[in-house]
Amino acid sequence: MHTHSLFELNEHIRRIMALNFQQPLWIVAELAQVGESRGHRYLDLVQKETTGEIIAQAQAAIWASEFRQINARMPQGLLPLLQEGLELRMQVRPEFHERYGLKLHITDIDPAHTFGQLDLLRRKTIQTLQEEGLLQQNRSIALPLVIQRIAVISSETAAGLQDFREHLHGNNFGYTFDCQYFTAAVQGKNAEVELIAALEQIALRRADFDIVVMVRGGGARLDLMAFDALDLCRKAAQMPLPVLTGIGHDVDESVMDMVAHTSLKTPTAVADFLVQHNLFFEGEVLEAVQTLEQITLNVLKYAQLELDRMETTLQFSARERTLQCLYDLDMVLQKIPLLTRNLLSRHHQLLEQNLALCQNLHPDQVLRRGYSITRKNGRALLLAEDASPGEMLETQLAQGTIKSRVE
Repeated sequence: MHTHSLFELNEHIRRIMALNFQQPLWIVAELAQVGESRGHRYLDLVQKETTGEIIAQAQAAIWASEFRQINARMPQGLLPLLQEGLELRMQVRPEFHERYGLKLHITDIDPAHTFGQLDLLRRKTIQTLQEEGLLQQNRSIALPLVIQRIAVISSETAAGLQDFREHLHGNNFGYTFDCQYFTAAVQGKNAEVELIAALEQIALRRADFDIVVMVRGGGARLDLMAFDALDLCRKAAQMPLPVLTGIGHDVDESVMDMVAHTSLKTPTAVADFLVQHNLFFEGEVLEAVQTLEQITLNVLKYAQLELDRMETTLQFSARERTLQCLYDLDMVLQKIPLLTRNLLSRHHQLLEQNLALCQNLHPDQVLRRGYSITRKNGRALLLAEDASPGEMLETQLAQGTIKSRVE
C-alpha cells in the first residue's frame, strides 16, 4: 500500500476544494473573535447549538483591499458589523493551504441579515418586557422636585461624557450637581455585563442618589446592541430610581430608551434637561413667592379699605347717635314740666282723698253720724263683759255726755 506524505494529502485536499468551490458561496456564522493586522481582518467563525455548544468552527479573513470595498458600500461602515457575538451572512471563497489549512476568504457581507436578526431579537425583548409589565414601570417613579445627586454610568472614553459634564456643570444659572461616576463599557461584548453591574451598585446605594443617567457618544446602530439586551433592560426597568438615557443616537430608539423614565438623544440633551428641570422648579418657587406677595398686598389693601370704611361708618354712627341722644334729651326736657305738673296734680288729688278719709274717720265725725263712745275710767270700753255691775260708765255723744251705772 502506497504511503502519502502530509503535504501530498493536503495538496490533494487543496485541489479537490479548488475544483469543487470555483465560485464563492454564502454562509451564516457567528463571530467568536475579531482581530486586525495591517488592515487585514482575521475572524474566528463558529456555529452553535441552542445549548451553546460549538458544532462547527473555521478561520476567515477579509483582506485589506476587500475590506475597503465592502466598507465603502455600507452607509454605516463595516466595523459595526464586526462585533463578537453577531451573526453574519457572508460570501466566502473556501481556500485550503498545505501548511495553514482551511481558511475562508470573505468577499462580501450582507448587513440586512444581521440587522434582521437583531431586529427579531429586539422585538422578542420588547414583547417579554411588555408581558412582564416593565415597559412603564420606571416611568411611574416621580422625578424629585430638585435633582442634584446623580449616578452617571458611562465609559471613561465615551465621546459624549465630556459634553455632558461641561453642559451640566457649566450651566448659566449657577446650579450645582453632585455626580458620581460608575464606569462601564457602553459597546462591545462586555457592555451588558458591566452596565448591569453598575446598576446593581447604584441600587445598593439608592439613598445616595436622586436619579441614574446613562450616557454615551454617537455611533452606528449596532453600537447600541447592548442596550437592547433583555437582562440589562429588565434591570433598568426595575431600578428604584428614575433612569435617564442619552446614548447618542438620533434615529434609532433602543429598548433601553423605551424602559427608561426619560429618553433623550444625546448626553448634552440630558444635561440640558436636568438644568431645565431645576430651572422650572425655581421658576415655580419664584412664581409662588410673587403670588404670595401679591395676595398679601391684596389682603392688606382690602383690610385697609375695610378699616377706612369702618372708621367712616363709626364716625357717622357716633355723630348720628349723639344727635339722636341730644334729640331724645331735648324731648325729655320738654316733657319734664308737664310730667311734673301731672305728677303733682295726681299726688295732690291723692292727698286730698286721704285727708277726706282721715276727716271721715275722726271720732267727732263718727259721733256726728250717730255713734257713741263708752268709757270706763277714761278708757274706751270695747267689750260688754269688761263692765261689771255697779261700775260707773261715761258715754260720749256728738253733743254732751251721759253717765250711767251698770246693773
